[in-house]
Amino acid sequence: MDTSDQGIVFDQNGLCDYCNNFYNNILPNWHTDRLGQIEIDKMVSKIKKDGKGRDYDCLLGISGGVDSSYLAYLAVEKFGLKPLIFHVDAGWNSQQAVHNIECIVEGLSLQLHTEVVNWQEMKDLQLAYFKAQVPHLDTPQDHAFFASLYNFAAKFKIKYILNGGNYSTECVREPIEWAYHASDLIQLKDIHSKFGSRPLKTFPMSDIFTYKLYYRFIKGIQVWRPLNCVPYIKEEAMQLLIDKFGWQKYQHKHYESRFTRFYEGYWQPTKFGYDKRRAHFSSLILTKQMTREEALIKISQPAYDAKTIAQDFQYISSKLDISVEDLQNLHNSPNKSWRDYKSRKFFIDIGTKVMRRLGHQRGIIR
Repeated sequence: MDTSDQGIVFDQNGLCDYCNNFYNNILPNWHTDRLGQIEIDKMVSKIKKDGKGRDYDCLLGISGGVDSSYLAYLAVEKFGLKPLIFHVDAGWNSQQAVHNIECIVEGLSLQLHTEVVNWQEMKDLQLAYFKAQVPHLDTPQDHAFFASLYNFAAKFKIKYILNGGNYSTECVREPIEWAYHASDLIQLKDIHSKFGSRPLKTFPMSDIFTYKLYYRFIKGIQVWRPLNCVPYIKEEAMQLLIDKFGWQKYQHKHYESRFTRFYEGYWQPTKFGYDKRRAHFSSLILTKQMTREEALIKISQPAYDAKTIAQDFQYISSKLDISVEDLQNLHNSPNKSWRDYKSRKFFIDIGTKVMRRLGHQRGIIR
């Protein structure tokens, strides 16, 4: 990490606050040993008991990426659970993502439920974020993912959601300047009201306080992150998925989505100077899956090659029904941030502080 995160703080030894937070706050409370197994046994017992007699005992969202794919494998083959596999098609799936989802579903004999987002609404909202000139272009897709998942769980009274979030590959969180809260419905609606042209009649929505408070404490929905309870080495997990299911490896974290690859690998670094690989690689360095020297070599190179960038530029503009020239003009226009639009940041910060005090949030979020 560097000062492209404007809030970063270095101590007298040159260690940043992410490193200090990892060693002082995350690592002492991260158990993949006997204590982790105790939590697994406890949660699996609860899930099986509450799901007895039902076709599914939990809900598991899958993207085709390594975290969710490996989690599905663990849930079925190691924990003996009966998850309903849940996927949201927001119009940007790569062929790798589709292939990987099919491999996991068929290989584990699971049932897949796919929510397809209305493309005309998705396209309108996605283009609105481009026009808003903010760096967090993945918000429309991310919001559709989590809102669909939580709303489905609430509607069909599924009490447990298995989540692929983990310390192993995500102990260094991207700063808010790079990736503002996708769950801030106030901001989503404000940006769409200013730059959208089509009503969002069917687009899935869920405010952060709906799923953090109402769904959790009133509906009784619990989110569990099992990858924090087991030794999770990314490369080893991918190799297991390849050998066991014919799963396909992709270039980098989140690049199973063609849009995310374009926005993280090209748009953000060239327009805003934000390279999310800094956070991703920093996590792998802290968890001893990559050396700092290896990361510095990788970060010195573009995320992907010029030929693929040109192809994706053409693909993205075509999907959004604008010209390549119009997309380039959006790239060249003055930048803005989440601060330029309405938000619930003040209240989200309060909630984050409460969650941190309670020990439910250990990563730095700013």
